Amino acid sequence: MSTYKITVNGVSYDVTVEAVGASAAAPAPAAAPAPAAAPAAPAAPAAAGGVRVEAQVAGKIWKVVASAGQAVKAGDSIVILESMKMEIPVVAPQDGTVASISVSEGTPVEVGDLIATMN
Repeated sequence: MSTYKITVNGVSYDVTVEAVGASAAAPAPAAAPAPAAAPAAPAAPAAAGGVRVEAQVAGKIWKVVASAGQAVKAGDSIVILESMKMEIPVVAPQDGTVASISVSEGTPVEVGDLIATMN
């Protein structure tokens, strides 16, 4: 079994996936329902972008890569966090335009802090 963190519409879920091979004798057990999502933080105003990009780890903003108004593809870096002496890219969750950047270089962030918004 493998565990992954998946973010859907700004809400993070921990998901466990079991590999089922052709040699499996019995069908896989039904998956337990996902736990109810925690109440979401207030959505950013529409003018500021509808998609929230949040910090997934605590650290410090090492470099701001994208700028407001810039078109990005899913997976493009928006900022780079420094955490435990590692550089960790914070990437766009989908194709779109960066509406706002809420941090600057040197800003400390905690898990869930708003990094940017996208349209």
